[in-house]
Amino acid sequence: MGQIAKQSLRGTIATYLGVAIGFVTTFFVITRFLTAEDIGLARVLIDAAVLFVGLAQLGTGSSIIRFFPYFKDDRKNHGFFFWTIVIPFIGFLLFAVVYWACRVPLGAWFGDKSPLFVDYYYFVLPMSFFMLYQTVFETNSNCLMHIVVPRFVREVVVRVGLLISYILYACAVLSMDGFVIALCLTYAVAALINIVYVFTLQPISLQPDFAFLRANKPLVRSYLLYTGFLIVSALTSVLAPTLSSFFITAQMGLQYTGIFAIATYIAVMVSIPYRSLVAITQPELAQTIKDNDSANTARLIGQASTNLLLVGGFIFLLIWINIDLIFHILPNGETYATAKYAVLLLGVGQLLMATFSIFNPALSYSRYYAFSLLNSLILTGSALVLNNVLIPRFGMNGAALATALSDVIYFIPVVAITCKALHIQPFTHRHLWAGLIIMWLFALNHLWLTYIPSVNIWVDSIARTLLIGGVGLFSTYKLHLSPELEELIRHALLR
Repeated sequence: MGQIAKQSLRGTIATYLGVAIGFVTTFFVITRFLTAEDIGLARVLIDAAVLFVGLAQLGTGSSIIRFFPYFKDDRKNHGFFFWTIVIPFIGFLLFAVVYWACRVPLGAWFGDKSPLFVDYYYFVLPMSFFMLYQTVFETNSNCLMHIVVPRFVREVVVRVGLLISYILYACAVLSMDGFVIALCLTYAVAALINIVYVFTLQPISLQPDFAFLRANKPLVRSYLLYTGFLIVSALTSVLAPTLSSFFITAQMGLQYTGIFAIATYIAVMVSIPYRSLVAITQPELAQTIKDNDSANTARLIGQASTNLLLVGGFIFLLIWINIDLIFHILPNGETYATAKYAVLLLGVGQLLMATFSIFNPALSYSRYYAFSLLNSLILTGSALVLNNVLIPRFGMNGAALATALSDVIYFIPVVAITCKALHIQPFTHRHLWAGLIIMWLFALNHLWLTYIPSVNIWVDSIARTLLIGGVGLFSTYKLHLSPELEELIRHALLR
């Protein structure tokens, strides 16, 4: 895939470096020195900030990528980057007022089970502001086909900052107030690095080109309609991924939020490759859709989804093979092992996300983007209903099941509508074989556990990892399910 493959590979390396730091943070710091309630507070504050950012962007997260091809012919990009800064700032001010006005009802909802979150309610605002501009300038960098440094910032710099914050708090250098302030400052540093980096890539003009806008009024109308639509869509789409965390916090307490956060951290490793690949694929995808190039659009989506299904599936398999060992190693693992099957259910949702999320930007960049709102309503509606029904009955497992089922309900119409709207058929025999191999390997692991007695947890996990993983890799290679990954491996070995 040329530039896409190189940038994606480097971005994935940065991402997994961040995973290594996150592993150290999880396995040797927060679960050892912090209480589950402390972990839950950090998680719900960050989730609240993520939700706030999704709303405050006013749709610019997608519109920046979609409309940049219409502006980039000019050396100064017709002042495009000025609008990418100003519009999110307006959104931040608007939703800051809404957030302030909601203090009383939200305080009543969370106050019974999680009063600590209510105490730090307003700290979400500065954290959201810094996170917002970290995201804005990361997206601007993606437009310029440079994802590695922003990915490094998101996955490594932020994680190191959080790790330092946890250590200082665990060593009593920081009070609880200082700990929350340190979390905010971590995102401030990340935003500053991204801002400086974008301005070093090429001369960036922050002078709005009103003459260009007057000469392209249909483009302006299209942008306003698209962005206005995304504002409404964001109210639903950004809410769904954080609903489980909020419901657990309100109905079960911050301790259970902390346990669920650890389960989520383990499961989210399944979708990590998707972050880099989709980020670098989006600009080219937007260009092919703009050019009505259905063949290349189908090729990009097909390659991305196949590779992500394979890589995500193997990561999921390795996690599940070693899940008992993970909780055995984890400090206070007996506390967090209660979320074992939550990891399995969350992993299913993450694999669906890794495989099919490439369809979301494809639909958003097309003239049929209005269907995204319908899909977002389906996702949020199903998540609200399922969380409300399943958490009281099954606790954390209910929250994880709600997430997985919501993803299934959501991606079926997303994929169907995208293929119909863009007149593409990106699926090949490779998708089928990849899915069958992954299911077969999970079944093989289950049969091993059922019929082969365990001698030692370390020996058992290592043996299953090597044998089952080896069978999967051999099958994938013999069936040539991913020529792109094979090319990357050969290139790396020959260097």
